[in-house]
Amino acid sequence: MLPSVWALDDEAQAAKDEGMRLYGIRKADSAIPYLEQAAEAGDVEAMYYLGEANRRLVMGGMNQAALDWYYQAAQNGDPHAMLRLFDGGACELGDVCPKNGDDWPQEALELTLPKAEAGDPEAMAALYDIYYYVEDPDEDEAMKWLRRAAEAGHVESMNWLGEIARNDEEGYANDTERLEAAEPWFREAAEAGYAPAMNNLSVVLDQLERHEEAWQWMINASEAGHINGRLWQASCYFQPEEEDNEICQTEKDPAKGWALLLALKEEVPGSTSENALTYYGYGENITPEQRQEGEEMMDEWLNREPPLSYFPDKFGP
Repeated sequence: MLPSVWALDDEAQAAKDEGMRLYGIRKADSAIPYLEQAAEAGDVEAMYYLGEANRRLVMGGMNQAALDWYYQAAQNGDPHAMLRLFDGGACELGDVCPKNGDDWPQEALELTLPKAEAGDPEAMAALYDIYYYVEDPDEDEAMKWLRRAAEAGHVESMNWLGEIARNDEEGYANDTERLEAAEPWFREAAEAGYAPAMNNLSVVLDQLERHEEAWQWMINASEAGHINGRLWQASCYFQPEEEDNEICQTEKDPAKGWALLLALKEEVPGSTSENALTYYGYGENITPEQRQEGEEMMDEWLNREPPLSYFPDKFGP
């Protein structure tokens, strides 16, 4: 596995789970004290995400707290932490360098390649990022390892291959070809339970005018905790008949839509559910009876498992 993870006691594991939940709904500042409990108990993943959380507090820059946590994660073998240290100029500017030199991407490669060659899907996936960072970036080698990771069952790699195909305007003759190339990768990851791929598959199927299947996958994404899926589900209950809402293969049910939006607003404060309640006027186009019915149903949609998330990429912007 990549990297090694210490076995956490119940208290530390619960803290990590809550920290990751908060990080997943873009509450980085609130996530930090929970992730610190897990990191101090030896969890390397928590160390890395503490670096990410602190970095997000300074709009993607590098503050001292982020540097310290990335360095701890790097010392425990996390290759993405090493790439973050390189991005932040840690060796050049802060003399935070690998033990055997001054090249963090090379350190990440030397650590990760043997694990990938031994069959570790996480290491294979990490190599995709690493090969873009080494002294002579090798896109072909990066793509080779991304495909190997996907073929080994790594759902994030499957989903990323789908996104690459969907966005490749030069590699395909038209939009339909791009979407049809992306669909199998999204579907494989979606059927393996990966919520972002469910959301992506739904969007692709909708663009291919396969609206009934697109609607079912959007519902699946919602039930798997994807915030976009939950928002689409709610909005469809308000306006399934709208011209651009062919994906909404459902009957109108404003009370249920109201319940979903209220629960989403409470569970994910500051989310776009608040815009849906105000800007889109859903609150104005619902009867008092429907509003009351929705308020009574709201608890059914609160704090479900798995928790709601934006599912941020581990090595995103």
